[in-house]
Amino acid sequence: MNGASREALAAARERLDALTDSTSVDAAQLAAELAAVTALLDREVSLRRVLTDPAQDGEAKAGLAQRLLGGQISGTTADLVAGLVRSRWSQSRDLVDALEQLADTADLTAAQKAGALDDVEDELFRFGRIVSSNTELRAALTNRKATASAKGELLRSLLGGRADAATERLVTRLVTAPRGRSLEAGLESLSKLAAERRDRVVAVVTSAVPLSDGQKQRLGAALAKLYGRQMHLNLDVDPEVLGGIRVQVGDEVINGSLADRIEDAARRMAS
Repeated sequence: MNGASREALAAARERLDALTDSTSVDAAQLAAELAAVTALLDREVSLRRVLTDPAQDGEAKAGLAQRLLGGQISGTTADLVAGLVRSRWSQSRDLVDALEQLADTADLTAAQKAGALDDVEDELFRFGRIVSSNTELRAALTNRKATASAKGELLRSLLGGRADAATERLVTRLVTAPRGRSLEAGLESLSKLAAERRDRVVAVVTSAVPLSDGQKQRLGAALAKLYGRQMHLNLDVDPEVLGGIRVQVGDEVINGSLADRIEDAARRMAS
């Protein structure tokens, strides 16, 4: 993607990350619904062109998407799609490519939340090696005359119960709806997305007042140096934090709040 499409995708990925960082969002369901919208817009070319027409008002396009999809997908997914169609796209097909990537990312996030992302990444790699070394299998999975259901059944026999559910969903979508990609290119793309997701660490930062841009940059850089990985900050404001900040990365808490220092001092005095 180039120009406007690249910027639109970057903004959409940030929105997706914000959504899936929430424990209340079912990332696997979000992935399935985004994949359904991908299939719809890939099939309905005229609708795709309307939703990406730069001459049309962004809010009007978002409203159209909401009306068409409302009741068929969750409000969370519909809002995410509406945000996508508000954006400008260099080509109408770029919108579908972005939706597909977001669906894959959401499934990888579901695996990450379940602690299975490393397994999924390994399974994608091993499946690619199996396909490259088995010409008959590759031919069956890429046969244009074979139905999607037949290919899906073949994949269930290969992966069902042997691979993580997210791996099976990702590979099945790739094989049954390749959208012009070769199987090898699709698997390589999925592996890259998995690697990006694995290198992303979320830090929940709670402070008494909003942090300035400079403070956020310094904190992000310090945490990245500490953990040796890219760091995404989820910022929260809690007036009860009397001073400093509280940072949680996974199960680890870096506690620098004045309130907790006071509580700790009180406990030591009581003992």
